[in-house]
Amino acid sequence: MAEFSASPMIEAVGLSKYYGDFAAIRNVSFAVPKGQVAAFLGPNGAGKSTTLKILTGYLSASEGVARIAGHDVLTDKLAATARLGYLPENGPLYPEMTPLELLRFYGEARGLSDGRLKAAVDAVVDQCGLQAVVEKSIHKLSKGYRQRVGMAQVLLHRPDILIMDEPTSGLDPNQIHDVRLLIRQLGRTKTILISTHILQEVGAVADRVILIHEGRLVFDGTPGEMAGGQPLEEAFYRLTRKQSDEAFSRTRDPESGSGGNPGAGGSAESAGSGSASLRRGEPAS
Repeated sequence: MAEFSASPMIEAVGLSKYYGDFAAIRNVSFAVPKGQVAAFLGPNGAGKSTTLKILTGYLSASEGVARIAGHDVLTDKLAATARLGYLPENGPLYPEMTPLELLRFYGEARGLSDGRLKAAVDAVVDQCGLQAVVEKSIHKLSKGYRQRVGMAQVLLHRPDILIMDEPTSGLDPNQIHDVRLLIRQLGRTKTILISTHILQEVGAVADRVILIHEGRLVFDGTPGEMAGGQPLEEAFYRLTRKQSDEAFSRTRDPESGSGGNPGAGGSAESAGSGSASLRRGEPAS
């Protein structure tokens, strides 16, 4: 496994997000060091997208702090976003534009000068394999190519930190292969956090797994540690089903305690980047 700097580039510190009595995430803490590719894994509805939106400053946390390269994403957002590239699931594109027009538009919005803009556009077009479609309208492109355009836009200002939400969702096998290959190439020089519910993605691109279920972290370690000698599918089922079964048992046993105040759940330990750890607590209801 590659060596990683101890300097955290992506930090979640006690993040919680409440909507009334519902906790979308609760006391989520982890740090991704420089040079690591971490898979943020969980079932649909586990809280992955909510966490990523908080980390990127698109959503405010009810509790906790999110930092990018040491910058608080709420109080020092410009400095944080200068280091960050964020690819949301089904990221917005302007379908009437061509990829070239879109990239020039975003580059100008980021304040790139003419010389720097041309060099940056040429670089990401080559990096993302867009040469054949750069003059076609985006609405005429396949989903795989649209995903590449989104990736190119994310890379345009040369960020050293990337956060990607379900980057292979809805792609065919060849498109998935191409996107995973690009992520592996980017992982040689960048810090990457990629959310997914696809277990094959973990083995294909990640050095580390951070598993969230029902708004809480339940595992943090390497793919091998998570598997524990079993297929990843079995480990995933064991970790997520175990938490659900425990929650169900508590609802049937009044002596074991009830959900109570959504903000009063037990605190999760801070997640490290090397050793595996299990986090157990009352899941979000």
